[in-house]
Order: sequence, then C-alpha cells, then structure tokens
Amino acid sequence: MYNISGVHQPRCTAEVSDNEGMLELAILGFLYDTPLHGYELRKRIAALTGHVKPVAESTLYPAIKRLEKAGLLARATEPGSVAAPRHVLTLTEAGRQELHRRLTEPDPRDISDENRWFTVLAFLRHLDDAAAQSAVLRRRLAFLEEPASFFYDGDRPLSAEELDDPFRRGILTIARATSRTELTWLRETIASLGD
Repeated sequence: MYNISGVHQPRCTAEVSDNEGMLELAILGFLYDTPLHGYELRKRIAALTGHVKPVAESTLYPAIKRLEKAGLLARATEPGSVAAPRHVLTLTEAGRQELHRRLTEPDPRDISDENRWFTVLAFLRHLDDAAAQSAVLRRRLAFLEEPASFFYDGDRPLSAEELDDPFRRGILTIARATSRTELTWLRETIASLGD
C-alpha cells in the first residue's frame, strides 16, 4: 500500500494543534523572495495554504512578532500610497540562515503532513545545494514508500481491494493514485538533481 499525507497520523503520539512551524516557514520563504507588507504576505500565505488552513490576522501577526523578536525579520515604515504608512517586512541575514536550516533539516511532520510538505516544497529552491535538496526529497520518498493505509486490521494496513465499503475504497484508490504520481515525480526530480 502506498502512503499519502495523513496516513501515518493514527500512529503519531504527539498531535500538534497549530501549525506555527508551517506558518513561520511560509513567512520566511516569502520574505526571502521579496520584502512585503503584512497584508500582501497574508495573501501569499493564504494562496499557498489558505484552502486548508486559513491564515487569520490573530495567528499571522503574532508569528511575525515572534520572528522579528528573534531577529529573523526587520520592519521598516514606508509611506502608504493612499492612507497611513505601512510596515514592510524584510528578512535579515539570520532569517535567511534560519530558512536554510529549516529547509535542510525539516521537522518530521514537514515530511509526513502533505500541507506542511507543500510549504517546504514551495521554498526548497532556496537551498543552493542540489545534494541538500535531494536529501530532503529522499526523506519524503522514504516516507511514501512505507506501507501504510487510512484503515487497518490490527497493525496490518488494509488495501482498497480488501474493503467492502465503496467510500473507504475510494479514499484508498485516490490516495494510491496521488501517491504514485508523487513517487514518480520524486524519483525523477532526485535523478535530475544528479543524486
């Protein structure tokens, strides 16, 4: 059975209720590209993750403040085009180093959770080293190659063919197709990186 995001969650003992790490990674990644004001940053993060995890001001701005306090972001005030001045955020050199660290050594949940994985993948190009990029892709590949399922008989993962329920069978059929596509992409990309 092929694995997809969420499959291993029943085996996890520590479930994280928030995605601060994913949000912080997205902030660092988008600011690596270009300085942004908070509203534009929020729009970009929502476009990447908003369909799954909407980005509320009550989570975004505290995350920005944490990163700023840690010296990873800098804030400058610029005149507004119509109204009040706006704050533009830039990544500091320490912020660039932190982004590289988080991309080089992603949290295990960043590898196993599809939404967090997509956030890592969105910024993996910022690692200049093809071997480092390949190492991250290999971790995801290893995760996907582990036998797993959404449904189990004891500890044994069930395949779609073993299920009488057409809806559960549908979940596994879709998951298998998605996983096969990703496995193909991962293998091709790792090969193209020369590793």
